[in-house]
Amino acid sequence: MNPVSPRVLLSRMEAARRETRHHLDRIQRQITGRAERIAVTEKAKARSHRRGGSRWTRSDEELFQDHVERLAFERRTEIAALARKLQRQERAIATMRMTLGDDANSAAV
Repeated sequence: MNPVSPRVLLSRMEAARRETRHHLDRIQRQITGRAERIAVTEKAKARSHRRGGSRWTRSDEELFQDHVERLAFERRTEIAALARKLQRQERAIATMRMTLGDDANSAAV
């Protein structure tokens, strides 16, 4: 088996970190999208007599935030696991950069 270059290893680690970050961001988008759909549906049912443009009120925003919190709570274990994984990856990348003496790329995190 051929040894892997430290630079290649670092680029693989950074790619894995980007993938983990993308997965975490996708979960957040799913949660906010679902919360918005639920809030809009509830709003439409409560105000079925109104027609016209969107009238997003403070109470609608509170309803939306409540749904975001509930949905995030339901997926808390998945979110926490990904957040821990992301922290481990960032620490490993920082250690690898220090080992390589590569301070120029550390600002790109």
